[in-house]
Amino acid sequence: MKLITIHSEYIKLDTFLKLADCVSTGGMAKALLQEGMVKVNGESEERRGRKLYPGDQVEVEDCGSFQVAAQ
Repeated sequence: MKLITIHSEYIKLDTFLKLADCVSTGGMAKALLQEGMVKVNGESEERRGRKLYPGDQVEVEDCGSFQVAAQ
């Protein structure tokens, strides 16, 4: 599992996916989410604006597993 460090209280899921190098654009993030390829804390997630906080875990098919970490 790879740690992704954020410098604020939370990060939105679409921004997180770009930071984790799983997608390069917001449109790609939207498509990935609509296809059900993203899980947050073990549950499928489709909302691009979902707020992620330190300790949350994100699994992305064909990209890997990540954990949000505070700076």
